[in-house]
Amino acid sequence: MAKALALLSGGLDSTLAIRVIMEQGIEVVALNFVTVFCRCTSHGSCKLEAVKVSEKFGIPIKVINTTERFLELVKKPKFGYGKNMNPCIDCRINIFRAAGDYMREIGADFIITGEVLGQRPMSQRMDAMNIIDKEANLTGLVLRPLCAKHMPPTIPEKTGLVDRDRLLQIKGRSRKDQIQLADVFQIKDYPCSAGGCLLTDPEFSHRMRDLVDNCDADVNDVNLLKVGRHFRLDESTKIIVGRDDDENNRLESLSEEGDWVLRLVDMMGPLTLLRGDVTEEKIRIAAQLTARYGKANALSSATVSVKQINNDAAATTIEVEPMSEDEADKLILKKQNVSSCAG
Repeated sequence: MAKALALLSGGLDSTLAIRVIMEQGIEVVALNFVTVFCRCTSHGSCKLEAVKVSEKFGIPIKVINTTERFLELVKKPKFGYGKNMNPCIDCRINIFRAAGDYMREIGADFIITGEVLGQRPMSQRMDAMNIIDKEANLTGLVLRPLCAKHMPPTIPEKTGLVDRDRLLQIKGRSRKDQIQLADVFQIKDYPCSAGGCLLTDPEFSHRMRDLVDNCDADVNDVNLLKVGRHFRLDESTKIIVGRDDDENNRLESLSEEGDWVLRLVDMMGPLTLLRGDVTEEKIRIAAQLTARYGKANALSSATVSVKQINNDAAATTIEVEPMSEDEADKLILKKQNVSSCAG
């Protein structure tokens, strides 16, 4: 029996691709990739959707976290970015290379994906797909069942492992054909088709560009981008101010040795994280921001607690005037599009 390795995100397209191939009596094993840039990894739901599909179809699944390797690609992608900070072609090459290794490890004959020609403007063009397959050393071994009839036959089709006549010819950005096919296969409760990568989001991409331009970012730095209001003091120093209790707790859990944590004394307000080359003046600015976004905003002054993480010294306090809206506006990282570039 032929064996296919399916790249399963848990979304509708990859789910349908698996079902189309299973209809031909082909054994399928699923592979799921997660990174720190997945919109839903904080709750594990990306992984959960893929696992739910594998359980429904009765197929094994392996989940791989590729964050470390992918983060290096984001800093300087060979094939550049999309509209924001999304290095889609480099991302697919990274995934396909790992998939190729696993395909050979388990003795699968080919790889299947839920990609649809023309659905994504950067990575799902014919030329881009050819580049991705070639760079991953998988030319002829990646079958895209949903759009296969718009593409040259792959090796499994040529050798008779897959019946090309039973493959599909979906094309473009409309989801109508996929939704109709889901009805035929009685596939329900699938996730919406919104992009699952934070790097396609303009606000997050602006924060990511700022991070990449100013430091050698690690996973902790990226996780901080998902939380709070971000302020840049200089190339080495940032302030992040929590917006609610959940974000305050998240900021505290992400704080590292050397960071400074600030809170209002005896008053409701945010937790503020100060990271970088810290001076007394920068602590004062962080304290003013803490006062601005807390209950002290309307007061002439407020007392702010200041403590350095993993420092045995007791917390100190500082009396400050809440920062004005105009002053805060000059420091905050604002939402904007990130121009496409090669890194």
